[in-house]
Amino acid sequence: MVSQGSADGTPLTDASGQGAGRSAYVSDDEKWTAVVGRDAGADGLFVYSVRTTGVYCRPSCPSRTAKRDNVRFHSGPEEAGALGFRPCKRCRPDRRLPLSPHGAAIVEACRIIEASEEPPSLESLAAAVGLSRFHFHRLFKEATGVTPKAYAVAHRSRRVREELAAGVPVTEAIYNAGFNSNGRFYAASHELLGMTPTAFRSGGAGELIRFAAGDCSLGSIVVAATAKGLCAILLGDDPDALIHDLEDRFPRAELVGGDPDFDRTVATVVAFVEAPGTGLDLPLDVRGTAFQQRVWKALRAIPAGTTASYSEIAQRIGLPAAARAVARACASNALAVAIPCHRVVRHDGGLSGYRWGVERKRTLLEREAGSGVKAPSGDGHPAASPRVR
Repeated sequence: MVSQGSADGTPLTDASGQGAGRSAYVSDDEKWTAVVGRDAGADGLFVYSVRTTGVYCRPSCPSRTAKRDNVRFHSGPEEAGALGFRPCKRCRPDRRLPLSPHGAAIVEACRIIEASEEPPSLESLAAAVGLSRFHFHRLFKEATGVTPKAYAVAHRSRRVREELAAGVPVTEAIYNAGFNSNGRFYAASHELLGMTPTAFRSGGAGELIRFAAGDCSLGSIVVAATAKGLCAILLGDDPDALIHDLEDRFPRAELVGGDPDFDRTVATVVAFVEAPGTGLDLPLDVRGTAFQQRVWKALRAIPAGTTASYSEIAQRIGLPAAARAVARACASNALAVAIPCHRVVRHDGGLSGYRWGVERKRTLLEREAGSGVKAPSGDGHPAASPRVR
């Protein structure tokens, strides 16, 4: 496959190795074909990691081809590095490659699409990279082989498939892929997956989880707990949708509602949601990858009444290039307010997407700003006070 290059034939890639080529390589099958064929035209469009070696490579890497089952694809070095993979010493996927001016614009547009919670409009993309709407659309299709809209759909589809294939719960996969509501995903699930998402469900087999739905000033709330501690605090407008969310997260668990003894726990959680700066004196059952756990611990260290940007959190956990991965970890958080992802904002201070709704985020921040009460210590453990049982 011939790559779309600059005037001197060099690939269109940015400082981190991202680029735009003749094909968007949006499906895993296309990417695997490029890896097997050591297609240099795919360099800069994605990298792949090998589970057994712990390294990530360019598609054209001359190293021996790994087994397909051990390979995972990533949008670029930043994503692979955030997951703990090291750059290959042979193909050096973390090194810069030359980039043409128009190539830089297309690369930036691709990154905007991938980082956006909803597909950005053609007008906003063109304005963001300093091109006219018509010129940008033509250049983007020439460089990637697809329209910006098709690229956004393919990117989401790929991410959902990767997440579900890895055993991630449906709801978490939905938000990791950039959908900001369950409803929008389920409406498009057959088009994206070719089947219902329940076919991919996993996790929670044989586990007993008590739960209850209620109301608070932010709307509906569902609280759930295992024997270890709170495993979910979900906020929304529809309690039935929140229970469906809980079922997605623990599809094979035994969910038990209507327990009067659990009402005290729910009351404690609701009181905390109404005054988040006071802290929550209940144990938590926090579940996530090692990277997510690092991010969530950093979030609990943000004092009430203050905020931090995604980039600042990435710096604090020692991965300054992982701001987008930090955003995905925030979106995967199942313990609303207890793990305060509402305290993370854009670098300009703007209130970016919040999986429980931007208005809820605004309300929580306003409450904390006016409370004058310090947040929990952020050590990842509940305070030393009597537990509700």
